[in-house]
Amino acid sequence: MTTRNALAGVAVGNLASAISWYAKLLGRQPDLRPMTDVAEWEFSDGGWIQVFRDSGRAGTSSVTLVETDVEVRIADLKAKGIEIKQASNTDSVAVAIVVDPDGNQIVFAQGKGPAHRAVA
Repeated sequence: MTTRNALAGVAVGNLASAISWYAKLLGRQPDLRPMTDVAEWEFSDGGWIQVFRDSGRAGTSSVTLVETDVEVRIADLKAKGIEIKQASNTDSVAVAIVVDPDGNQIVFAQGKGPAHRAVA
């Protein structure tokens, strides 16, 4: 048995508002709406982010998205008017962190060096 992929879940209070924000963040509308309270975006190299209504857990999620170029992502976020809460760049990783309207953390990360080239 082998795990082939991952689906990252983000709990939100207001799904319509969250879909609008994540569409802006990701540059497109959801790829799927498999259920009334769920929206999903698929990434080209695998993996999904699933935004779902769950008021009790809204704002407690943290998702890391692997980027090919965090500096390009930072420029994109700024152009979209999305506030960057934190950014760092070390010898091993570059990171930009944003927070959605519910308080969920979205981390954009770019690994550096030979160990990270296979996954980035």
